[in-house]
Parts: sequence; C-alpha cells; structure tokens
Amino acid sequence: MYDLTPEHDDDWWEVEALYDLCFAPGREALSSYRLRDDVPPVSKLSLVARDVDGVLAGAIRYWPVLVGKTPALLLGPVAVHPTRQSEGLGGQLMRASLKIAKAQGWARVMLVGDAPYYGKFGFELLQGVVMPPPTNPARVLGHALQSGAWDGVCGDVCRFEA
Repeated sequence: MYDLTPEHDDDWWEVEALYDLCFAPGREALSSYRLRDDVPPVSKLSLVARDVDGVLAGAIRYWPVLVGKTPALLLGPVAVHPTRQSEGLGGQLMRASLKIAKAQGWARVMLVGDAPYYGKFGFELLQGVVMPPPTNPARVLGHALQSGAWDGVCGDVCRFEA
C-alpha cells in the first residue's frame, strides 16, 4: 500500500536520487531536459509514492510545454524504486496523475517512451509533433485528456515561457 501525495519542495532531492538510481548516467543530457531547464514542474500534479514507513517508492513529474503555440503537459520522468518494481506502482502513479491532470483542466499530455507500455494508459504515436533532436519520432506519444485534444496539433515542442 502506497500513499500518493503531491511532491513538495522538501521531496526534491530524494526524488532526484531516485531518478539517478533508476536511469542511466547522463539522463539530464536528454533533449527533454532542455524543455525543463528553469521551468518548475506542474504543482499538485507531480506525485510521490511513499510506503507505510514513509520511504519513497516512486515518483512522477509533469512539465508544461508548447507544441507550436498549443499548451501541453510533458510527462516524465516516472520512476519506481528497483525493489518496488513489478508491484503496479508505476501504473498507479500514471492513472492517478492523469486523473488529476484532467481535473485541473489540462487537455493533452505527451511523453517520450515505449508505445507498448504507455499504450496501456491511452498514449498513441503523435504525428507532426517534433521533439528536439536526437529524439526518436517513434517514441513521441500523446494522450488526449479531452476528446480530440490532439486533433490538428503539430509543430515543434518548445519550452513553456510563463
């Protein structure tokens, strides 16, 4: 059993340590990180999962981006501690955070990932949405939180400037 709560400022370094553990060295060199530089994650949408002892078991973050001039959420990273994998926690984080995103009025979510896994949560290949290089276009996926939210949306994915 895990308690999912919004990530707070005091969770930041613990979550970063989890991402360092779960992902390859140099993860911050990925093009998606250039879209996140100096942009805070979306408040109340980025979640942490803690067990009954308060130990961090997983985390998910979302960032605002623009696709052309259209706002969207960029999901990622999502990580589950290696000792907690295969318990369904990643799916729990995905479903809970997508539900919150929809309730907050967001229309569309995108990510860079494996279609077979993320397809279980309603993500599909996005045509005409271009992530900064060297992103593989076959891994650029989107999910409509509102019917037709991705219809006609195309262009370069850019940093969100508040």
